[in-house]
Amino acid sequence: MTLKTERLTLSPPEAADAAFVLELLNDPGWIANIGDRGVRTQDDARVYIADRFSKSPWFVVRDPTGEAVGMCGIVVGREGLDSPDIGYAFLARHSGHGYATEAARVVLAYAQETMGLAKVAAITTPTNTASQRVLEKIGLRFVQMINLPGYEEPSAYFST
Repeated sequence: MTLKTERLTLSPPEAADAAFVLELLNDPGWIANIGDRGVRTQDDARVYIADRFSKSPWFVVRDPTGEAVGMCGIVVGREGLDSPDIGYAFLARHSGHGYATEAARVVLAYAQETMGLAKVAAITTPTNTASQRVLEKIGLRFVQMINLPGYEEPSAYFST
């Protein structure tokens, strides 16, 4: 399955994307806002792709040159949330180009229209104002601060 926007192509990650996934999971923005997943080698990245991305319809986002720039998708069954949530992350060097908003908008439409989700949530760290702006641009609204299992700090909870 592939999703397309004017500038982006979103497709399921494969083992061949291991180098990109390794870079993304060790990007300072990922570590600060999502957390350190302990992925340090391409073999670790292949395992992460097979395990983590097989459970949720996540997508590798590629710009017109074919370069992977980030990820965006729906996470189903996150502990502590009452509905599936939209998540995204982009390499720092690709920030500020509107990719997150563009990808999140098409993924949200997919979640609502194809997956039939009446409610889609999202969480961010309280200080991640850039991510919060993306969520607001695609139509999600801040609901409250919540404490998710396994996280020391509260998360800003958004919903459709």
